[in-house]
Amino acid sequence: MASVLFVCLHNAGRSQMSAALFERAARGRHHALSAGSEADPDGQVHPPVVDVMKELGIDLSDRRPQRLSRELAEHADIVVTMGCGDACPFIPGKRYIDWGLPDPKGRPLDEVRATRDDIARRVEQLVAELDQTAPQRRVSAPSASNGPRSLSTS
Repeated sequence: MASVLFVCLHNAGRSQMSAALFERAARGRHHALSAGSEADPDGQVHPPVVDVMKELGIDLSDRRPQRLSRELAEHADIVVTMGCGDACPFIPGKRYIDWGLPDPKGRPLDEVRATRDDIARRVEQLVAELDQTAPQRRVSAPSASNGPRSLSTS
């Protein structure tokens, strides 16, 4: 199981959409976190972002921005950045991916929707890649020596 940290500036738009879409696409096979280099933990997800995600059946209305920390980044296998620039900590051994996506703040709904759809395509590709590289869990058949079914990694 891979852990992916999505990072943007305020953690109120792109990274929130990315984490939610990733969680939906991964269906428990991988885990997503999100944060912002200048996030205000007392803030909220941009209302147009909440609206376009609701169109897909994803509710972000109760999510709150989380400030990026080195500790949070250390827990991730992959860090996907979206406009946080030099504020994103560099941790040796981590894989970094930069998605050049426009900030949805103050954008018309059609543009926010287009950004959401772009993120969804990128997330699907990332999940597919992770599925190919992650060890697969399989259920082994019971035998006299191992008793009940057990999960093993191959």
